[in-house]
Amino acid sequence: MAGENQQPPISKLTRSKQRWAREGRLLTGKTPRPEEQRLPPGQHLTRDWPILDLGLTPQISRERWRLDVYGAVENPIFWDWAQFTAQPQAKFTSDIHCVTTWSRYDNQWEGLPIRDLLMACRPRDEARYVVLHSHDGYTTNLTLEDFAAEDALLAHAWSGAPLQPEHGGPVRLVVPHLYFWKSAKWLQSIEFLAEDAPGYWEVRGYHNRGDPWQEQRYSGH
Repeated sequence: MAGENQQPPISKLTRSKQRWAREGRLLTGKTPRPEEQRLPPGQHLTRDWPILDLGLTPQISRERWRLDVYGAVENPIFWDWAQFTAQPQAKFTSDIHCVTTWSRYDNQWEGLPIRDLLMACRPRDEARYVVLHSHDGYTTNLTLEDFAAEDALLAHAWSGAPLQPEHGGPVRLVVPHLYFWKSAKWLQSIEFLAEDAPGYWEVRGYHNRGDPWQEQRYSGH
């Protein structure tokens, strides 16, 4: 399963971002409320969609793509592309907030709402966390509550076109209310757990939750 993937190589960007976490770089100390201010503290708007990754861009065709959903669930799922796209599909418009301080408004997504995924896999009572596993070896963790947000989805399209590989296609997670490192690219599997299991950036000094309006960029700051 995806949990057996090797860790991706440590890049120059990874080393730099670990240093930022130690130094508390980019922090402003401000905490506006999301219902009152659209742009979180320390963020700036961009019209572009910057590309950030760990130095790898997996090329996964729709014919080869699979999604495994397993762990503390009543109904494990093993979907190919046709089975995935046969599920309920929806369109959402939401903002992106990246921990590297850029934000992009009004992104138009299409995909499977997480709430419909949860209805299909039926998490068991002990399930409290999820870990997302990506094709490049990346992982990130979320609470089940954050994962089940009303506007969270498994996105396969952006602005009316298929999601491009550099942005995480064929399928990525989108959880708009958290920093975007929590929205794993190149999604391969979703693991439901009773105990938390911090992911790639979380064990390298980044906050375990990542709320942009609370400026939860790093742990210990």
